[in-house]
Amino acid sequence: MPRYFIHMAYDGSRYHGYQIQPHSASVQQTLEQCLSLKLGQTVSVTGCGRTDTGVHARNYYAHFDIENVIEDTVSLVHQMNAFLPTDIAVYRIWKVAPEQHARFSAVSRTYHYYITRTKNPFHTQDAYFLYGDLDVGKMQQAANSLLDYQDFTSFSKVHTQVKTNICKVMEARWIEQDGLLVFRIKADRFLRNMVRAIVGTLLEVGKGRMSLEGFRAVIERKDRCEAGTSVPAHALFLEDVEYTSNSTLHTTLTPKL
Repeated sequence: MPRYFIHMAYDGSRYHGYQIQPHSASVQQTLEQCLSLKLGQTVSVTGCGRTDTGVHARNYYAHFDIENVIEDTVSLVHQMNAFLPTDIAVYRIWKVAPEQHARFSAVSRTYHYYITRTKNPFHTQDAYFLYGDLDVGKMQQAANSLLDYQDFTSFSKVHTQVKTNICKVMEARWIEQDGLLVFRIKADRFLRNMVRAIVGTLLEVGKGRMSLEGFRAVIERKDRCEAGTSVPAHALFLEDVEYTSNSTLHTTLTPKL
C-alpha cells in the first residue's frame, strides 16, 4: 500500500494530546476523521510521538497508508486545511518509501519551553509567566548534567506503559529569544511529562532551592517524588523532528516551514 507523510502543526490548547483518548478530543482523531472523509476510506494515522494534554507542535510529522495513489497531494492539503479547525494546519503531504516510519525513523525530537519574566498579555497562551529572580547560569550548569545520564525515571509520569525510561539527551540549554527565556532540549525520545518535570526542577535550582549536587541526586534516585513540580503545559512546544541522514525521507524534510 502507498505510504504518505504529513508535515503539520497544531495548537494543543483544547486537545488531550496528540494520541486518541476515549471521550476526549485529540489531534490524531481530528486528523483521521478529516483524511477519511477526503479520501473516501478509513485512514489510520501514525504520529512521530505523543504530546501531552495542552502541548503544542510547530513541526509535527505523521504517516498513513492508503489503498490507492493520491493523484494531487497539493489539492488534498488545501482541502484538509479548509476542513480542519483553525488550530491544526497541514503544510505538506508526500509519498515516501513503505519502510519510512514517522515514529521509528526519527532520530531526535526537539522541544522548547518558553518563560516570560514580565507580565505580557500577548504571551498568556504560549509562555509561562514567572515572577522573581533566577540564576540562569546555575540552571545551565544543571542542564549540562542531563547529558551525563540516560535513565530519566525521576522526570517521568508514573504508571506509564513504556518499556524503558532510557533516553539519550543530545542538547539541553537555556537561551534568550525575543525577550523570552527558552529551555531547548533535544533527545532521541522523551517520556511522558519529562520536559515539564525537568524544567520545573531546573527552576528550583535557579531559585536557589536546590543545589547542582541536589539536581544530580534527583536523577540518580530515579524517583519522581524527588523532582520539582511540572510546569504548565501551555508553554511547551515540539519544535522539530529529525530523521536519519541516509534516508530518502531526510532530504524531503530539510526545508522547515
